[in-house]
Amino acid sequence: APTIQAEQGLVTGQIPLTPIQHWFFEQNFANPHHCNQEILLEVQSALDPKLLQEALQQLLRHHDALRLNFVEEDSGWQQINASPEAIVPFMHFDLSGVSADEQNSAIAATTAELHSSLNLETGPLLKVAFFDGGTEGGTRLLLVIHYLVADSVSWKILLEDLQIAYQQLSQGKTIQFLPKTTSFRQWSERLQAYAKSAKLSSELDYWLSLLQKPSSGLPVDHPENINSEVSIRTVSVALTTQETQSLLDEIPTAYRTETEEVLLTALLQTLTNWSGKRSLLVNLEKQGRTGIDDTDIDLSRTIGQFTTVFPVKLELKKESSQGETLKAIKEQLRSVPNQGLSYGVLRYLCKDKEIAEQLQALQPEVSFYYLGELAQTSPESSIPPQLAEGETSQEQSLFLNSAQELSISIGSSQTTQPYLLEISGYVTRKQLQVNWRYNENLYDSSTVKDLLQQFITELRSLISHCQSPNTESYTPSDFSATKMSQKDLSKLLSQIKKSH
Repeated sequence: APTIQAEQGLVTGQIPLTPIQHWFFEQNFANPHHCNQEILLEVQSALDPKLLQEALQQLLRHHDALRLNFVEEDSGWQQINASPEAIVPFMHFDLSGVSADEQNSAIAATTAELHSSLNLETGPLLKVAFFDGGTEGGTRLLLVIHYLVADSVSWKILLEDLQIAYQQLSQGKTIQFLPKTTSFRQWSERLQAYAKSAKLSSELDYWLSLLQKPSSGLPVDHPENINSEVSIRTVSVALTTQETQSLLDEIPTAYRTETEEVLLTALLQTLTNWSGKRSLLVNLEKQGRTGIDDTDIDLSRTIGQFTTVFPVKLELKKESSQGETLKAIKEQLRSVPNQGLSYGVLRYLCKDKEIAEQLQALQPEVSFYYLGELAQTSPESSIPPQLAEGETSQEQSLFLNSAQELSISIGSSQTTQPYLLEISGYVTRKQLQVNWRYNENLYDSSTVKDLLQQFITELRSLISHCQSPNTESYTPSDFSATKMSQKDLSKLLSQIKKSH
């Protein structure tokens, strides 16, 4: 593939909002300034705070999206790429000689302070605190970033580049990042052009078809109560390392499926069994960064919020085997046009208000997001191979490990939640972790725990099925050049098998 030449200079000025940013402001959060992500890292005790601050300063200069501000005007929210600030928002605390409990209290207080200090209009939307634990260890680095400027892929890029910058400074070198890839501004502008394209118009029928068969609502234990953030609770479960390896490696071999497709099959089986219905309308969140056919777009090292959110209707056929169900859900998901990107563009960027109003009627009660394998902070994965010099040792690594997983804070108890159930999954330390968020005012904890247990049972059953002999099978989407039905494809494959 040809090398893409992206602009390498500073990006400043106004940038059109992207669909996910429009979606964010449409939620009318009581305090939109404080919808933040945070990660707490264990780092080397010997770090120089001044070098760390300089590395962060250069990071903000290199990654333009970290300098985004948002201003509310009469016409709505506007997005502006600001110039680099003179001083990066960096706090340094000396916690050496302080007990572990006191350290934890200080970190908790600072975390709350950083969250409350983020302001969309004034920026910056990245805040950092360094807690020096001294020679006894316990040194931590806290990063807080607003939801609007970074997605899960961005965190991996951010941590890699922070390590690159610090190590180069500590060696007396000038910071040299990998070249910039396509800017967030250019991506936003391409989405605006896509909104006016004939290709987008051709994909409208799919989304309107979802309105033809409205899905029935899910059961609610206490429907008279309000779905507010203050009452949100989370229940979690994890697969074993061996089960996770089977999910990631063996199931794709059997049915050419992606992990997300398997998880959604288990989810559909669980929720339809609970509701007594055969279909489920669910909002999918994907990492995005794809969907536009331009060959000159490369977002592999671009920080920004590229998440795609779109509804999909999954239907369970009567009396289907596990293999048939898994193949059917795989095909339903792969029939979504342009990986869901066109939904947000049609709803938020298209000038046809009637279309936007029609699509707004699609209101799933469930959201699902599979983040994949989370970025590890181990020495082996902290430096891109293009910049690694020989073997990377433990002593060279800036980050020893993650003291706390990446988490998201809505930051307001008055916020009304758009979903009844929010399911997310990711692989960390070689284990699949699944989280179900629910409102305890709407559901008894026993209800959600039972659902989660059934989900895991369904998932383990799918894994076991795919480990059985002779389960290897194809579906029409495995052959992009054909429009053959599953029935005809199965017949053809059977004939080929007999002839051999």
